[in-house]
Order: sequence, then structure tokens, then C-alpha cells
Amino acid sequence: MNFSENIKEGLRSVRANMLRSVLTALIIAIGISSLVGILTAIDSIQASVNSSFADLGANSFEIEVSRPMGRRFDGRNEKTYPAIQYRQALAYQDRLQLDAKVCISAVVSVGAEVKFESLQTNPNISVIGANEHYFSAKAINIKKGRAFSAYEQKEGSHVVVIGHTVASVLFENTEPTNKIINFRGEHYKVIGVMEESGSAPGGGNDRTVVVPLEAGRLLAKQFVPTYAISTVLTDALEFENAMGEATKLMRSIRGDDLGEADSFTISRSQTLADRLADVTGYLKVGGGVIGFITLLGAAIGLMNIMLVSVTERTREIGVRKALGATPFRIRQQFLIEAIVICQIGGVAGVILGLTMGNLVAIFLSGGIFIVPWLWIILAFGVCLIVGVVAGYYPAYKASRLDPIESLRFE
Repeated sequence: MNFSENIKEGLRSVRANMLRSVLTALIIAIGISSLVGILTAIDSIQASVNSSFADLGANSFEIEVSRPMGRRFDGRNEKTYPAIQYRQALAYQDRLQLDAKVCISAVVSVGAEVKFESLQTNPNISVIGANEHYFSAKAINIKKGRAFSAYEQKEGSHVVVIGHTVASVLFENTEPTNKIINFRGEHYKVIGVMEESGSAPGGGNDRTVVVPLEAGRLLAKQFVPTYAISTVLTDALEFENAMGEATKLMRSIRGDDLGEADSFTISRSQTLADRLADVTGYLKVGGGVIGFITLLGAAIGLMNIMLVSVTERTREIGVRKALGATPFRIRQQFLIEAIVICQIGGVAGVILGLTMGNLVAIFLSGGIFIVPWLWIILAFGVCLIVGVVAGYYPAYKASRLDPIESLRFE
């Protein structure tokens, strides 16, 4: 009896004991579905989060002035570096040789009072001057109206995009776009309203108004603002190289001498996404352990069924040996039968796990539908291992039966 004939015999045995085979395969399917389902759900949620973080600027990095931490070295205070100046930010934007968008922004007021006709806000509104890339770099959605254009930024037009809180106070029952508001002694035309971001620390952008950078610079009459630079990369795979290029360029612009520390800091916007990736890594380990425990129970159940099958087919084994079947072929036959049952359960488990995992992810967090080929291949590999491990002892026991005693078995 050759290898292909053993496979056919395994399938015939499965069909001959259909109910028992289906129940055994179902045990395997439950174990595989738990493994694939958990890992698929985690991967789906992770893919959705990664997509969201890409939209939230996870492919960007910030350049800001280094701020002293109040530490002392050898009796001296930590060095204080000068603020990033407007001309330095423009030089960085003009000289950067990367496929990226550069956002330049500065807080020009932190306690402004915004007025519209007889209404006014509390004096706690932040005024930000920024270029046209500010909203995409900070992942700010415009709920009504639009953001200002590059032309409006260059010309310093008196247009403004306001936060949700500002709009709700001044325009509770009025359409805010195209209305004229006043703050810091200047009049501005409202062209857009930002989406509410109240869950963010400090209310996010809700108590903020954003004006074109050129117009914002004119508002900072009593102090020189500190400019922040955000670089949004088109290709996130070039992150490390881009940060190196940005550091070299900024050191040149700032005049940092060779051997001196950077007078600025570069930080990437990936921290939260990285932390979440660590958490999902732990979840995958936990899911793998749960799946392993379930599969261990399935393997025990399969071994029990195969031992029962060997006992029931003792006379059949005797006939095969009397006709010339070697112990190796007998062992191979029962191993293949165990593997076939496991693979049938594996197919059902993968389909069930793939479906349930994606549905759970979409229901819980709006995850995207994915087909985790790695986990699918792993699942079938695990099924093969389970079949071999659970089927080897019954197959070995069958191959060791004495043909004479087997033929006498009733």
C-alpha cells in the first residue's frame, strides 16, 4: 500500500465514521478558530489604528527649540537655547530636500477674547498663526467651510478657522462662515470651523483660532513667538533617513558648532502608536496561549478517538498485515487519518476564525477586513503538528499489533 493509497484509505475511514470524524474535526476547528479569530481581530484592529495614526500625523516629526529641564551640571544651570526664528523656519522649508510637506506654526496669543457683534468668548482663546499645511499636519478636520489657501497664507489675508467652542459661543443659532469676528484689535472673516476635539487634553483645538502665519506674525507685537516645525513625509519608510537629513539641515541653519549638542529637539509622532503596538503584541501572546490550550484539549480528544479506532479496527489491521502490510505502512495509514481529520477541522476553523475575528474587530473598533495569511499558514501548520502528535501513539500501537492475535480479535 503506497502513500497515495493510504491517503485514500484515510478519507474512506473518515467517511465510514462520519459522525465521529465530524465531531473530532469540530474539536480541532474550535481550537483553530479561537487561535485564528483572536489573532485576526488583533491584526484588524491594529491595521485600523495604524491607518488612523497615519492620518493623525504618525508619519511626521516635530522640530522645536530645546527647553531646559531645570537641571544643574557642575554647579551651572543647563544651557538655554534661543527660540527658532521665523527666518530659520522658512530656510528649513526652502532647503529641505525631501518629499514632504512642512508646516510652520506659532502661538501668538494664549488669552485672547474673541467677539462677534454683542457676543464674546472668555479670555482663554489661543491664537495660532500657521501656514497652509497646518490642518493636514495636525490631522484637523474642517467641519464647516474650508481651510485657508497658500495664496491667503502668503498674502496674510484676514481669514480665520475657529474651534468648536468658539463657534458654539459666538454662533449658536447662526451660520458662522463668512461672518466677521474681532480679536486682538483686528477683524477677521470666518472661513471654516474645526471639528470638536473635546476628548483631547485641554480641549484640543476647541478653544483655538488659526490665522495665516503672515497675519499671525503681525499680532505678536509685544514678543517674538517661538516657531514650531512639523515635517509630514509622503513615504513613512524613509523616516529615519528623513530625521537625519532634517537634523543636519537644522544644525546648519541654527549655526550649531561641530561637537556641540543640538539647539533643538526632533520628536516623531509615533509614540502612542508604538505603545499600542506593544499592547497588541502582548494580546497576541495571550491569544496564542488561549489557542494553544484549546488545541491541547483537541489533541487529547483526537488521540482518544484514534485509540478507539485502532481497537475497533484490530481485525482489519490483522488482515492488512497478513496481506503483507509492513508496520511502517500501518503506522503511516493511521497517522494520515489523524492528519486528514485535523486538516478538515483546520479548514473549518480558519473560515470560522477569519469571519468571527473580522466581525468582532469591526464591531468593537471599526477595524478593517483583513485576511491574515501568516496566521492561516500557521493554523494549517499547527493542524499538521497536532495530527502527528495526537495520532502517532495510536498509529504506533496499531503497527505493533500481532497479526495472528489481531485476526482472532472479535
